[in-house]
Amino acid sequence: EVQLVESGGGLVQAGGSLRLSCAASGFTLDDYAIGWFRQAPGKEREGVSCISSSDGSTYYAHSVKGRFTISSDNAKNTVYLQMNSLKPEDTAVYYCAALYGSKCYEPPMAYEYDYWGQGTQVTVSS
Repeated sequence: EVQLVESGGGLVQAGGSLRLSCAASGFTLDDYAIGWFRQAPGKEREGVSCISSSDGSTYYAHSVKGRFTISSDNAKNTVYLQMNSLKPEDTAVYYCAALYGSKCYEPPMAYEYDYWGQGTQVTVSS
């Protein structure tokens, strides 16, 4: 059974940091791209970042570039999203998702992704 489990969300002050984890089971990261998405109340789900283990490609949305870093530990079958210099506008539920056989040279599109985690809340206070 394919499963993605996010963790690491929480409440942090503006300027602070959090590291989100996405633990995958039922498949290996080698064959998938993993995307991080976020959705704030009343807004559409936004592709934040993605990573492809097959070729090492990564993508960052303009709004997070230079502040967020995506990485993968294939031995642990886990993808991380290090979030630094957090802003109140980063507040959202963050989801990780998996897409078979994809690379990450373009913005991740939610409708393309096959498997999703349950989400983790990130709240940044001003």
